[in-house]
Amino acid sequence: MSVNKNNAHRKDKPERAAQWKIDPFQPTDNKAGPFAEESSFATLFPKYREKYLREVWSAVTKALETLGIACTLDLVHGSMSVRTTRKTYDPYMVLKARDMVKLLARGVAINQAVKILEDNIACDIIKIGSLVRNRERYVKRRQRIIGPDGSTLKAIELLTGCYVLVQGSTVSVMGPYKALKEVRRIVLDCMKNIHPIYRIKELMIRRELAKDPKLATESWDRFLPNFRRRHLKTSEKTARKNEAVTRKEDARKAAGLDRETDKPKKKVYTPFPPPQQPRKVDLQLESGEYFLKPHEKAAREEAKRKQKQAETTAKRQAERAEAFVPPSEPSAPTVEEKIKKKRKLDEGGESLEKKKKKKKREQETDD
Repeated sequence: MSVNKNNAHRKDKPERAAQWKIDPFQPTDNKAGPFAEESSFATLFPKYREKYLREVWSAVTKALETLGIACTLDLVHGSMSVRTTRKTYDPYMVLKARDMVKLLARGVAINQAVKILEDNIACDIIKIGSLVRNRERYVKRRQRIIGPDGSTLKAIELLTGCYVLVQGSTVSVMGPYKALKEVRRIVLDCMKNIHPIYRIKELMIRRELAKDPKLATESWDRFLPNFRRRHLKTSEKTARKNEAVTRKEDARKAAGLDRETDKPKKKVYTPFPPPQQPRKVDLQLESGEYFLKPHEKAAREEAKRKQKQAETTAKRQAERAEAFVPPSEPSAPTVEEKIKKKRKLDEGGESLEKKKKKKKREQETDD
């Protein structure tokens, strides 16, 4: 029976998580003895951190001496350096010490920076200075990470279990490896104009779903919120516009309406360019203005200006005079007009009044 080569050396995972626990590295675990070569790392720090670093450097030296790491503070060049010694037994601790001095240079306090020396703690320095070009927009989005009174930053720390510090153009993060990815995602999305509250809400839902063992083997997509992006790309806007036009056309066709009459007529295609427009000098040559002397040109411009001024003055005077024009009122008819109206005869020769009286008598006789 042939055995699959891919599964030849695979072993079943242990059922208990305690068997996966990694013991801390002890000096007895270093069987090879002291290192053959010296490894060193150096980092620069800003001028305003010099006073604080001088105060806490004794604590930094004390924390690294227990691990066999030597450190140096160079105030002349403004740098911190760490290096291995013959007492160093853990080869990875020099990288941890390098991360520690980086965090100190970025503004992290000593009591927080020392935690990076633990095995289950890592750090990530996110550079956000070059992600947004506009300075005002960059400051607003960086402040959005912190939130009002630091509430957004505190929520991120509680949900991810990380220590987050926004300093200058960087965001320093300390915590478990998995949580570092979540914080980096939140920070980068915030600089892309996606508010951190969306990611925070998603993390809260994930935390509640993780408590239910029944959902361990199911997909959580139906529970997670699906937020729509309001700011669309140009291609997405064009696609949506084309879809709306197509739907409108289909609806008109279904209703039996024809849009051919609404469409403007297409221009006849011609491969030749449009005729060149005359220049200002050409127009002056055509009108004869080009050959006028300077004082004649000035006189012509002055005459045009006075004519335009006279037209404007006449228009304004007419507008003002409209306010003094009395409105037309209907005049009451005179006595003579009333008499003429009464004596007006109809086609039969009888007056209207007599005709009414005659009609009234006829009605009475009929009754």
